Amino acid sequence: MKIYSPLRCAVYTETFFWHFHTVLDYGWGPEEPAGRRKAGGLAAGKFSMTEALPEVATEYGYDETALPCDETDIQAFGKIFLPLFYIAVFALGLAGNVMVVLAIVKEGSKKSITDIYLLNLAVSDLLFVISLPFWASNTVRGWTLGTIPCKVVSSLYYIGFFGGMFFITVISIDRYLAIVRATYSLKSRTMKHSFLITCGVWATALLVSVPHFVFSQMLENDCIPVLPQVLMNIWPVFCNVELNTVGFFIPVCIICYCYCGIIKTLLYCKNQKKARAIKLTLVVVIVFFLFWTPYNVLIFLETLRHYELFISCNQIKSLDYAMHLTETIAFSHCCLNPLIYAFAGEKFRKYLYRVCFKYCPCLCFCGPCNRYEVRPSTSYAESMVNSNITLNTSDQDGTVFL
Repeated sequence: MKIYSPLRCAVYTETFFWHFHTVLDYGWGPEEPAGRRKAGGLAAGKFSMTEALPEVATEYGYDETALPCDETDIQAFGKIFLPLFYIAVFALGLAGNVMVVLAIVKEGSKKSITDIYLLNLAVSDLLFVISLPFWASNTVRGWTLGTIPCKVVSSLYYIGFFGGMFFITVISIDRYLAIVRATYSLKSRTMKHSFLITCGVWATALLVSVPHFVFSQMLENDCIPVLPQVLMNIWPVFCNVELNTVGFFIPVCIICYCYCGIIKTLLYCKNQKKARAIKLTLVVVIVFFLFWTPYNVLIFLETLRHYELFISCNQIKSLDYAMHLTETIAFSHCCLNPLIYAFAGEKFRKYLYRVCFKYCPCLCFCGPCNRYEVRPSTSYAESMVNSNITLNTSDQDGTVFL
């Protein structure tokens, strides 16, 4: 069984001729020992969104570099490590993002524009983490739920992943408009516009996930895309480029531009909360870079691997180990989103303290939790001034959080 994360594309061809040659060339037949199979992917025959597809050999001859690379140690490591990691991310991500959803939904005051974006970011992360237990089970014992659940889980996974990336980008743009283009934002930052933007983000995430829904099938006790032969050489490269550009490069360029403009504006702003706002801004950018850059660098290297620029067994094994580690770092980001984007704010901290005091009074170490009761909201004009200065994301209550 090949062991890799579900974000990495698996491919199987419907053409018997291709599969026959692959079995001959790479020893993937039913009688081949597991140790001779090439590692990669969540199950047999899989390779990742970042894993190279074996080329079809048309001539038969002895080539030492074409011998299968024994990666049984990587397979054993992944089979133990990945399920534990998926379950940990599921538990932490579920708890944090459910708390964000409840805090926004149960808040009595009128919802702000950024509250809507934060709510949708939390929902995206929930879709992402909810799929992880299924992939953990698939890693251990294969896919046993059938084709329809395979399509649904794969689609939810990609919708959650890209939706989360897109809403992080939208939040950055929204803050840029509220702080750097404050006058313009009075007309552009409306609930109608936020609703249209939210619908557009979800539509884009759905569009990106359509190929995975169409091609995903249960095959040989695994959930993988089954493709026609014409797409076999295009699909892995397309997946890598899609993940590198749509899932990282474009969002990171927008985020950097927006937050650089925010910091520049705050440096010229005379306010006591300026230092904290700048620190929180830097935290958002630095954490995003630290968690997602290594993984996307490895994805690019895997694209080069598809063109056989890495043929040494040691190089391949090092690349696979590095991919395991960078994937764990990247996927953990959805657990930090509630801390970075929500609970850094006063309103969400108040809600968290009230919940802790209600269900776990022993956890309230900072005095009576009822002192965090929400105060009456300030006027709209006052809150807009506060938001422009302190990176407020709630236009009604003037609280400070990123």
